[in-house]
Amino acid sequence: MGFPLERKEAVLKKMLPPHNKSIPELAKEEGISAGTLYNWRKAARAEGRLMPDGDTTPQGWVSSDKFAAVMETGAMNEAELSAYCRQRGLYPEQIREWKEACEKANDWDQTQTKRLKEARKSDENRIRELERELRRKEKALAETAALLVLGKKAQAIWGDAEDE
Repeated sequence: MGFPLERKEAVLKKMLPPHNKSIPELAKEEGISAGTLYNWRKAARAEGRLMPDGDTTPQGWVSSDKFAAVMETGAMNEAELSAYCRQRGLYPEQIREWKEACEKANDWDQTQTKRLKEARKSDENRIRELERELRRKEKALAETAALLVLGKKAQAIWGDAEDE
């Protein structure tokens, strides 16, 4: 049994600000299974519509919804942006922060590569230092072992000095 498009749209609107109703809450209120409501929201997101989670604060929004809000407001002037934000329960500062985060996301790969190169270089230097220290300690150990062997041989050849 399919639901009429008008009812589906009315339920989807209840998920949006200012209502911001959660899916379990809507399922109970509307008598529609939560799975169906999750599918409707997923389909609406696939169409490019802004469909935040039922959290009443924008912190509960998924990144795709934040990106959609940034895209929707990209060409707006201050007055239009303010009206948009009032309608959705946002602040213009949040949109600006999200826009900045989206812009930085494109540089993530370069930043990550640079950070990895620096870490690798640091690791290589540390490995060289440890190898140098290991060689020095191996030489000292070999010298100590040689002195012990020579000491034992000298003792076997000439005997103890205390015996005399």
